[in-house]
Amino acid sequence: MPTRPKIDQAETAYLTNMSHFTKRLSQGQKPAGTNNRKGDATGFDSAGRALPEACDVAIIGGGVVGVAAALTLAERGHSIVLCEKGRVACEQSSRNWGWIRRLGRDPAELPLMQESLELWRAWAHRVGTDIGFREHGITYLAETESEFNRRTHWLRTAGQYASDAVVLDGAATDRLLGRSDHRFFGAVRIADDARAEPSLAVPALAAMAEREGAHIAEGVAVRTLLRTAGRVCGLATDAGPVRANSVILAGGIWSRVLLENEGVGFPQLAVRASVMRTAPGPSIGPGAFGTEGASLRPRLDGGYTIARAGAAHLDLVPAALRYLSEFVPLIRNNWRILSLSVGRDFFGPLGYQRWAEDEPSPFEAMRCMSPEPDLPLLGQALATARRRFPALAEIPVSERWAGLIDTMPDERPVIDAVRGLPGLVVASGFSGHGFGIGPGGGAMAADLATGNRPAVDPSPFRLSRYASKPLRT
Repeated sequence: MPTRPKIDQAETAYLTNMSHFTKRLSQGQKPAGTNNRKGDATGFDSAGRALPEACDVAIIGGGVVGVAAALTLAERGHSIVLCEKGRVACEQSSRNWGWIRRLGRDPAELPLMQESLELWRAWAHRVGTDIGFREHGITYLAETESEFNRRTHWLRTAGQYASDAVVLDGAATDRLLGRSDHRFFGAVRIADDARAEPSLAVPALAAMAEREGAHIAEGVAVRTLLRTAGRVCGLATDAGPVRANSVILAGGIWSRVLLENEGVGFPQLAVRASVMRTAPGPSIGPGAFGTEGASLRPRLDGGYTIARAGAAHLDLVPAALRYLSEFVPLIRNNWRILSLSVGRDFFGPLGYQRWAEDEPSPFEAMRCMSPEPDLPLLGQALATARRRFPALAEIPVSERWAGLIDTMPDERPVIDAVRGLPGLVVASGFSGHGFGIGPGGGAMAADLATGNRPAVDPSPFRLSRYASKPLRT
């Protein structure tokens, strides 16, 4: 039986620090070097470093996409300032499943996913620390023939990007899992699909970007865009202005909020997803596994990250009411479990607000969004995982958490220049796929921001696919 690695102390330290950081921000404490008072600008980031006054490209958001854009541009010799209101990867980029997959992906995203996988390989080799990148495969398991047929249907749409996918019958699936209980009808597998530890990978890539010359400014909230003669020319932050030749908005769930304040509608909603991790346990097979009701990824610390696909919680903020009709097909066809709620968040940071560049913004009010997990849903997912993988029957849960996913109506990101705001490129709405395709998405945004031709055709990610809807608020 394969052995499991020992607990990774670096990740344990990061998670502990992240927990303290998130708690401190949720209690209203501010990162060092920032001030929420009207008109105040300290000029420093949370590390006490002076914020550069100007750069070639300014980036909003320290998640995987923004960090990938910063690293790409810094490697090319551009001067970069990345502003993150809280801490790098403190929101969804450290809370996701950690899957890096082609299997089952929207065919329109597959070229970008292939580019991303190549970047993951290159960066994991150069980053200087173990980020948990492993090409041990991802397998979708099917208990019934109908489920098996749904899984294999994807192969007919994926073309060349599924040429190395393998279809397994029940006996071959048993051999893969080292079992003989004939639990599964069959499976579909790509052996070099990958995984990584989100809480390690994104901060490590940010550190790599800094070594290449980028300035990663944590604790710096962008309030508004600066404009000259109608063109975006920089950022107004709570630590002072930053002039830039172009700006990349990779703000995740906050992209819509900032764009609406700039007068641009953006049909993106924040969908809550819940995840858990277990204590170390035995190996159940190579790589990560997806099943109906529970998906599992082995972790560096020997445990598993477990979650359920197709389950979402949507808080009804004004944007949800405004764009809900565009999401009806997605809700009907993809979200098998959907819960809705109306509460204080209706008027919270993700609600409809307006502010000026010298006024506090919602981004200062909420430095790190840390929603509560759906405990009943996680309980069901854990029970399903234990039932399908009996070796995990006694494995305890170590932690439960939730994050908010920036979701578009077609579950495909927007990576495009913003019409009416020359100088601005938006890279947002990755719809739960951002960790895997984040490197390619960031690289594409970097190309668009600097006038280069992207390595992958950007047309599937154009904002104009929503041209039939009003874009001006």
